[in-house]
Amino acid sequence: MMNKSKAASESGLASAWRRHERRWEDTCYVYAVVSRRSRGVSIGINLNPDNACNFECIYCQVNRGESAACPKVEMKRLEQEIEKILRAESDGTLYQASPFDLLSEAERGVRDIAFSGNGEPTAYAGFLEAVRIAARAREHFRLNSAKIVLLTNASYLDRPAVREALAIMDENNGEIWAKLDAGTEKYFRRVNRAHAPLDRILRNILGAAKKRPLIIQTLLLRINGAALPPDEIEAYCERLNGILSSGGKLKAVQLYTIARDPAEAYASALSNDELDRIAALVKNRVPIPIDVFYSR
Repeated sequence: MMNKSKAASESGLASAWRRHERRWEDTCYVYAVVSRRSRGVSIGINLNPDNACNFECIYCQVNRGESAACPKVEMKRLEQEIEKILRAESDGTLYQASPFDLLSEAERGVRDIAFSGNGEPTAYAGFLEAVRIAARAREHFRLNSAKIVLLTNASYLDRPAVREALAIMDENNGEIWAKLDAGTEKYFRRVNRAHAPLDRILRNILGAAKKRPLIIQTLLLRINGAALPPDEIEAYCERLNGILSSGGKLKAVQLYTIARDPAEAYASALSNDELDRIAALVKNRVPIPIDVFYSR
């Protein structure tokens, strides 16, 4: 039987996973979270403090109408904030505050520095310089096992400056987590409401995956109470297999569902059993590892 202390700790961590607040103390751009997908402490960098994004996903938890406290990214301050938060992690003061105080000794340590904010990180004109800053900080604090991660909708991976930034990431244990929530253009438009066609997203994912292994992130949900239709699951699997057969390298697929309040009330989370059933179908059709993350 689980003791009360451990149960309370796990309950607190589950609550932290759902919150994912993109602030830490008085910072504007850099924050720390307990990440279930990183499996530990993730240092986040928000390059979209103005809440702008070229996708309008129906499940997004960002309040696009909220006024931004720091509408513009100032590189000097970003660099100072990374230094401050990594110093707090290094000297242990980070773990004196909730929810980091719930982590055991084995769960502590920076797993990654992740470009994950209130919009698409690569849309920011200074993305390349921000990656350089993150790489220098990783080296300075000797975070040799930590990754530099880019969470991206893949719409701008073909930009020259972004490609240059990805090359720097490659030299610093970099990893791309690319969003792919649909197999058909119709469903893609319905879920992601993107300002780019699905073909462009797939082309950019393939181009990046030919140079280094990528992780695919896929959010599965109910729309107006209806789960993902079987033909859409089949089309999604065909897209993944198409990337592989064209020379793209995929490290894993992360299947997850809504864990926080979505942009649209008609978008809701799948149950654990529903996620497991879809994961089993994908595993049978696509020869890459599948990781599942539940809502609760």
